[in-house]
Amino acid sequence: MKYQHTKVLGIYKQAMNKHLILLTLVLIALMCWGCGTISQDTIDLGGEIPQAPDYQKASSWVFQTPTPDKPIDVFYVYPTIYAEKSPANMDIKNADLRGAAEHLIDVQASVYSESANIFAPYYRQMSFAKLNPKEDMYKNQYFQLGYSDVSRAFEYFLENLNHGRPFILAGHSQGTQVLIQLMREHFKKPGLHNQLVAAYLIGYSITPEEFATYPWMKPATQATDTGVIISYNTQAPGVTGSPVLLPGAFCINPLNWTTDETQADKLSNLGAVFFNDTSNHIEREIPHYAGARVDKETGALVTTLPEELDVGAFPRGVYHKYDYALWYCNLKANVKTRCKNYFEKNEE
Repeated sequence: MKYQHTKVLGIYKQAMNKHLILLTLVLIALMCWGCGTISQDTIDLGGEIPQAPDYQKASSWVFQTPTPDKPIDVFYVYPTIYAEKSPANMDIKNADLRGAAEHLIDVQASVYSESANIFAPYYRQMSFAKLNPKEDMYKNQYFQLGYSDVSRAFEYFLENLNHGRPFILAGHSQGTQVLIQLMREHFKKPGLHNQLVAAYLIGYSITPEEFATYPWMKPATQATDTGVIISYNTQAPGVTGSPVLLPGAFCINPLNWTTDETQADKLSNLGAVFFNDTSNHIEREIPHYAGARVDKETGALVTTLPEELDVGAFPRGVYHKYDYALWYCNLKANVKTRCKNYFEKNEE
């Protein structure tokens, strides 16, 4: 899991600075979902479209477990790391961006690595700069381009890499959005859903309306259920303005695995894990770091932290950047629990 140590932090800071400028547009976009779309021929293509990944080539994958020796796989999609205006979509040949994506294998996908073989594709994700405030994000042509890559990668994964093993879907932020679209379109097939251990769709919102529209997408209700979606967005009490939190968002507490407002004390936090921004080394691992509860009114996972954290371009108190870090050890333990329970259920 090596990457270009000296450049990754610069990529993150560049993306966050771009995001600050675009944050207002994101909020407007979220409020305007469902208000109609703009014809693609009225949108500037933003320069040349990067070459599509060829998933038969190892170079089109951020990571593939070299020798899959675990009975379960994880298909992981990284969050937004690209912010330039042109091209409108990430060029997966860009060495700096490749390094940033590889870094996230350590920071996020390592939650799953003790339980599952990791398969993570590069994809031509949409740039922050191409968020369109007048259209549904899922209909945005630039988002759809990135999604088309992940859809093809998932099909290749199933046909050539997975060999029929059960699997986990996992992502964050734009990676989660892509996987939501993937579940909408691919999981109509009952046989495919039977392979799903769980979908950790963290850092974006899924609403009750979405569960009703796509009944094969089911919310988790406890620590052990399988074939379900785990989702939450972390923030401080009373915070507003999160661009990833939609009204009525589904939320499950990763400390006590309930969806009600029961407070989970910090003693139930097995450990927050913070990685160095420019290496794959763990900088701090802190048991009992913070507690959390679900706020039913906002759909947020609410926490009070013992220190001020750098949230990048997000509003103060929106801990989007730390959705994995704050609950890292509990997530890792839960992945093991759901994997174990998946096999026990399927042996019956």
